[in-house]
Amino acid sequence: MTTTSTVTDSAGLSVYSSTSTKSSGKSAMGQADFLTLLTAQMQYQDPFEPVDNSEMVSQMATITNSSGIAEMNATLKTLASSLTGSRLGDAASWIGKSMLVQSNVAVPDSAGSYAGQITLSADSDAVSVDLVDGDGNVVKTIDLGAQSAGAASFYWDGKDDTGATVDASALQVKVNGGTVSQVATWATIAAVQSPADGSSSKLITALGSFSPSDAISLM
Repeated sequence: MTTTSTVTDSAGLSVYSSTSTKSSGKSAMGQADFLTLLTAQMQYQDPFEPVDNSEMVSQMATITNSSGIAEMNATLKTLASSLTGSRLGDAASWIGKSMLVQSNVAVPDSAGSYAGQITLSADSDAVSVDLVDGDGNVVKTIDLGAQSAGAASFYWDGKDDTGATVDASALQVKVNGGTVSQVATWATIAAVQSPADGSSSKLITALGSFSPSDAISLM
């Protein structure tokens, strides 16, 4: 755009000067811009030389393609966001591994062993873990001795004093001699479930179903 201004020189004569300014505009046209131009073209067309039908169809096709591409891009973004670490692709690679999850129930692995982790709120001179069956009987007592505040692991091979394997079953974990803020146990991931509604995949274990984010540790 050009603007004109008048200035007076030292002799009292009027001198005209012009200044050009560059207006900013869009670098790309969107669907709304195409529709605006098409509407204006139809509104101001010469009635004796109307817009050619084939040309109008071509312009309409251009607008439709532009809209379709925009919708396709939005769909692709949605699909990409759904394929996160919690989806089936990544979670399926966890099958056969063991995950540590918050639970006060311990289940045996394929070798019949039980393992878990307790988190103590304070230091303790003598900590032990009882594994109790469904009838309330203590199947195994694991002596952990003196423990500092924080995480402490426990393990039992699933065998009695004679070396015989005890019947494999779920056992409740009870901690003695310390204040516990969390009890967690290891469970083998047997399968992965991907819900039909598109929500996060679930890891199926003997302890139940868990989200991948529920795993405290994985091995």
